Amino acid sequence: QVDLVESGGDSVQAGGSLRLSCKVSPGTYMRYCVGWFRQAPGKEREGIAAINSDGRPDYAESVKVRFTVSKDIATNTLTLQMDNLKAEDTAMYYCVADANGGTWSQAERYQFWGQGTQVTVSS
Repeated sequence: QVDLVESGGDSVQAGGSLRLSCKVSPGTYMRYCVGWFRQAPGKEREGIAAINSDGRPDYAESVKVRFTVSKDIATNTLTLQMDNLKAEDTAMYYCVADANGGTWSQAERYQFWGQGTQVTVSS
């Protein structure tokens, strides 16, 4: 049983910041690829950031520079710091984890998904 519990979603004005957190249980999955996807109404799921098993972060072009992904092994927490938010960032954000290989941005790769946390950005 793998549990991913997200928190931190909220409604903010454009230009604002939010910090999303994901508690990963069991903590051993923090050693594998962990990351964040999002899905806006009427759109497909989009991989936005991940930390690969070698510790290297990857980002979608749409969020590079504005978002920062990090993990804390001591607390088994994955974090997504989101700055300079835009209206197009509005979506449900999901934490994901995977013990297999593959491209970080492919949704089909991930075995485990959290329930999601809503981010709404108003312009």
